[in-house]
Amino acid sequence: MNKTWLIMKREYLTRVRRKTFLLSTFLLPVVIVLFIAGSVLLAVQGKSHHRVAVVDRNGFFQNYLKSDSTIIYDFSPGIDTSNYEKKGCTAVLIIPFIEQGQRPVYRLKYKKQLGFAAEEDLREHLRTAVTDRMILEKTGVNRSRLDSIRAASDDMDYQSYEDLGKEAKASNQTSSYVIGYLSGFLIYLLTFIYGAMVMRGVMEEKTSRIAEVVVSSVRPFQLMMGKITGIGAVGLTQFLLWVILIGGLAAVAQGFVSHDTWQQVQQAQQAGAVGNASAAQASEKAQLLPKVLGALSTANLWLILGCFLFYFIGGYLFYSSLFAAVGSAVNEDPQEAQSLMLPITMPVIFSFIIMSVVVQDTSGALAVWASIIPFSSPIVMMARIPFGVPAWQLGLSMLFLILGFLFTVWLAGKIYRTGILMYGKKPTWKIMWKWAFHK
Repeated sequence: MNKTWLIMKREYLTRVRRKTFLLSTFLLPVVIVLFIAGSVLLAVQGKSHHRVAVVDRNGFFQNYLKSDSTIIYDFSPGIDTSNYEKKGCTAVLIIPFIEQGQRPVYRLKYKKQLGFAAEEDLREHLRTAVTDRMILEKTGVNRSRLDSIRAASDDMDYQSYEDLGKEAKASNQTSSYVIGYLSGFLIYLLTFIYGAMVMRGVMEEKTSRIAEVVVSSVRPFQLMMGKITGIGAVGLTQFLLWVILIGGLAAVAQGFVSHDTWQQVQQAQQAGAVGNASAAQASEKAQLLPKVLGALSTANLWLILGCFLFYFIGGYLFYSSLFAAVGSAVNEDPQEAQSLMLPITMPVIFSFIIMSVVVQDTSGALAVWASIIPFSSPIVMMARIPFGVPAWQLGLSMLFLILGFLFTVWLAGKIYRTGILMYGKKPTWKIMWKWAFHK
């Protein structure tokens, strides 16, 4: 045990002192916060504003086409397709005479495109104008009355609660979705990064013949466990530093964003929730930051953080031991490692694909079983936890994951014991299986 601790300490200290570790740890949070904050500012302040001339042969669209912060409609007489640019307009919209039973064709003429979002906004304005006009003709309800009805119908508050028997707990599906997806994605990403790091470390020691010297005084299983736990501690340290730095930088970044800008971002977010035309103008990146900040304020962070640490450590031990086994079996040819990694990486990739489906339906059969099976539970279960998971499912998932990584560590140790000293022979999974169960 003391030898395993010494190896783990060496792996940990040699990696945290490297410049690459320091740069990635301290620069990545800065880049992430700047990227999100810059996306918010660009999405809100970088909008194009267009003045569109309207040629209306019906004579009533002026009362129904509604301008907004992106498009201003100009009904000035004398503007047509030949002089709209001279009049300061970006484009000209030609509205044909609408006859009963005929489908009108609306034409937009421009020399420079308005952009996808602006054209979608314009189409929605046209649909609303035509709908309002038809409602007036058939029911007599005018535009101002319709606007007041829409404003009254939009003035609502929707809340969902989780039924816990004697009490109910308020929940937020948006925040649960954001936190669950990000948690699952982080475990998926970190499993690949640090699992591959373990494999490369074992390969380097094998090709440099350092392992031959080390195993003369340390058992191969102790060497493998020290390496896995040491690199895992590096990953855990880096993640905790990322959480602290990103949280601090996000709080600082909020102070540099003006109150008006935040209002525009919130309006864009609300527009996305309502589903109206201006939602097309709101960048997904611009909506990400307020969603994440709102999610953190309503979620059970202690439960999520505790489960994240468990599933990160459990998933890391489960897969990194297999990566270490592959690293001990291959020689200097990286193609050998790639061919042997496929059976390990495919379950991780499938788990991420399953997670993308599970966040849409967290209580289905696929979600339940994928969150219990150790091959997929670290990623899938973390995506479900923010939505609420029955205690028996969480306990069973944790138990199976513990049994799973104990088995993979034992299996990898058997392969590692033989593979670390084998040279010149091209490894296959069939040969590695014989190493594992060779007595």
